[in-house]
Amino acid sequence: MNSDALFDGHFDEHGAVLAMARAELRSPFLRLVEVCASASRAGGMIVFFGNGGSAADAQHLATELTVRYARDRGPIPALALTTDSSVLTAIGNDFGFEHLFARQVEALCRRGDVCIGISTSGRSDNVARGLIAARHRGCVAAGLLGGDGGRIADLCDPVLIVPSTTTARIQEMHILLGHMLCAALERALGLP
Repeated sequence: MNSDALFDGHFDEHGAVLAMARAELRSPFLRLVEVCASASRAGGMIVFFGNGGSAADAQHLATELTVRYARDRGPIPALALTTDSSVLTAIGNDFGFEHLFARQVEALCRRGDVCIGISTSGRSDNVARGLIAARHRGCVAAGLLGGDGGRIADLCDPVLIVPSTTTARIQEMHILLGHMLCAALERALGLP
């Protein structure tokens, strides 16, 4: 495949996934906005976590909420569990990589917080364990997933499953949905 065909092919595939996501994800997206706005109004926090590119998305979205997305306004409490290298390496070394997010959720999250696990496959064990810990703490366990949602889909409500099995297309939709969440929360919370 030459570069010209690759260019068109990626845009075509992105457009098809975009259209399917638009058709399928409205209801769970509106539910996610609702639970995040409710948690924020009650003084809760929105917590993001995932591996690899999903870890980068977690950091990106937590920053957009804590600092600003589209306009200057008060902060929306948010945290990415992917940023503290000392915590990450200690948990990985002392307890195992599978406990990376659950241990932090147990330490940092309170009843009513929203924990959003991000996984393109829906099969990341440490994300699943983090969401299980969130449910045990009385948090809302939500998910940004891909493919068929994997085993993580059953742990989440709300859950947004991007209708694709291509990691890059799923990640593109995750960041779009995340940006939409930031915009919707700015509007819903009416922060100065």
